[in-house]
Amino acid sequence: MTSRTLTVISGGLRSPSSTRLLADQLADAARAAIEAGGDRVDLRVVDLREHAHPITDALLTGFPTGSLRDALEDVTGADALVAVTPTFQGSYSGLFKSFLDLVEAGRLRGVPVLLGATGGTERHSLVIEHALRPLFSYLGALTVPTGVYAATADFGGEGSAPLAARVDRAAAELAALLAGTRGRPAAGPEVVPFADLLAATSRADKDPDGGHEPWS
Repeated sequence: MTSRTLTVISGGLRSPSSTRLLADQLADAARAAIEAGGDRVDLRVVDLREHAHPITDALLTGFPTGSLRDALEDVTGADALVAVTPTFQGSYSGLFKSFLDLVEAGRLRGVPVLLGATGGTERHSLVIEHALRPLFSYLGALTVPTGVYAATADFGGEGSAPLAARVDRAAAELAALLAGTRGRPAAGPEVVPFADLLAATSRADKDPDGGHEPWS
């Protein structure tokens, strides 16, 4: 039996929050789906509200410390992620983005991710496709096809059953994607270091023909 680490990123700013409520629902469903496949799940939760001030400090200094550093390690070391943000101005929250700005380049490459978002109305339901999915694709993560958006009305009443169905479908997709991965590729540099570019330019200036005989 394989042990899998599932880390949940909850970007809710209030306590309690609908974002954390959706994150917990997705986490429970994902854990059940993964365990149904025969794996153990080590579930970890990163509540960004608890790290708001350290995130700002790390952006200014460039060095995350303490519990924030541990939270980043929980994210970059996970076998799979659940990432949920509230919707602000039609996109993810600034706190959510600031946290991900602290993730080292390449550390999420190949990691399966279930995306979720919350908002006051159904009008923002495309935030997952327009904002979250491009963000995690840029980071190299593997996002599951079904994103889960929950408006306030979805938490109870007629909206609760469709929401539960989307949660279960997305969780099953995450479990299937995780089962199909055979280890994450080693993280490599996303760009060529500037010093290497400068050295290559210097060599080209000294030897414009690249070591070949010039045309006659």
